[in-house]
Amino acid sequence: MLKRLRLFARRLKADLLALSLAARDPRTPWLARAVALLVLAYALSPIDLIPDPIPVLGQLDDLLLVPAGLWLALRLVPPAVLAEARAEAARQPRRLARSPWGLALMLGLYALALWGGWHLLLRAGAGG
Repeated sequence: MLKRLRLFARRLKADLLALSLAARDPRTPWLARAVALLVLAYALSPIDLIPDPIPVLGQLDDLLLVPAGLWLALRLVPPAVLAEARAEAARQPRRLARSPWGLALMLGLYALALWGGWHLLLRAGAGG
């Protein structure tokens, strides 16, 4: 079981690297690039949607959201581009580091969500 988890983790890291390469390819459609940017930003951001110290839920977001987002992003990339990106990632394995741009993007998305939630609450309070 532990061996399978290690293999899954290695494949996940390799696919994240391949996704970062595929997102830079001009043949990749804009929607695939946008989804890839969000997935990579979330995966590499030092902050999570649900903080890790929260028991069970903190780990579930990493175990579910990142693989699900990765799956979606990889499905949106053209197969030829993805095959080339995976081959390039295998040839030159690099480590994906935490990204300050990912942090900035995630903080911006959180701020936007809080702002939207606040305005929804204000409207609900004014209408009722």
